Order: sequence, then C-alpha cells, then structure tokens
Amino acid sequence: MGNQSVPKTNNLYAQDYHLWLEHTVYLLKNKNFLELELENLIEEIESMGRSDKNALKSNLRVLLMHLLKYKFQPQNRSNSWLYTIYEYRQILQEAFLDSPSLKCYYTEVFDNCYQYARKEASIETGLPVSIFPKDYPFSVDETLNSDFFLN
Repeated sequence: MGNQSVPKTNNLYAQDYHLWLEHTVYLLKNKNFLELELENLIEEIESMGRSDKNALKSNLRVLLMHLLKYKFQPQNRSNSWLYTIYEYRQILQEAFLDSPSLKCYYTEVFDNCYQYARKEASIETGLPVSIFPKDYPFSVDETLNSDFFLN
C-alpha cells in the first residue's frame, strides 16, 4: 500500500472500493484482523464464489449452443465454430484445474444450461427449438472432450 493515506472511516468499502481492497490485503498480510471490515470482506468472498459459478454456466451455455449448431447445421460448419468449441472447452477445463470443486457444479447445472442452450441455438439459427432434442445428444463428458466432435 505504500505511503497512501487511508481515510479514517468505518466504511472505506463504500467510499473507495479499490483502496478498500488494497487496505484489506495490507491488513491481512500484517495480521491486523481487528481492523478488517469483516461484513464487507465476507460479502466479497461470497460474491467471488457466485461469479465463478455464473461464469461456468455462461461458458457452458455457449459451448453447448455451438455443439448443437455444429450437429444440427452441418452445412454451416466453419473453423470459427470449431474454434469456439475448442476455446470454451479450454475455458471450462482451466476453471476445473483452478477449482476442482466446480466440476461437481458443472454436472449439477448441465441439464439446465442445455435447456437454455437449445433456446439460444434456436434464436441464433432461426430453426425451431423442437429441432434440438430435449435430452442432450452428447454426454456431460463428451461436452468437455476436445477430441469429440459431432459428425
């Protein structure tokens, strides 16, 4: 934190979020636990967990939508679609490396994400949603398998 002056306040969090982060790290590193704004710190840590889960769901929906487009619009297949499938598989795999417990969450939300991906694929392709099966045409594991492409 250097020589930067920290305002004397009970709620630095509300006044200057970035400075609050720096100050909180400083306090933690120096074991000044009594000076921490615990309610805000707890809120931020909980928010980080929600953000990770929301990112996982968003990335999974994009991946599923592209897998559906790839399977059900073979005439429109492109390297761009293949790249997007590869990229989103990598994003998810990296998330699991950083936070292995997210793999359980991935399995838990897979069906819900697939149902949204069906609707999104329908909107993007102009095809009726009924073209895309209600039950996913590939497994949870195949979705992440970089060697798996639908013919």
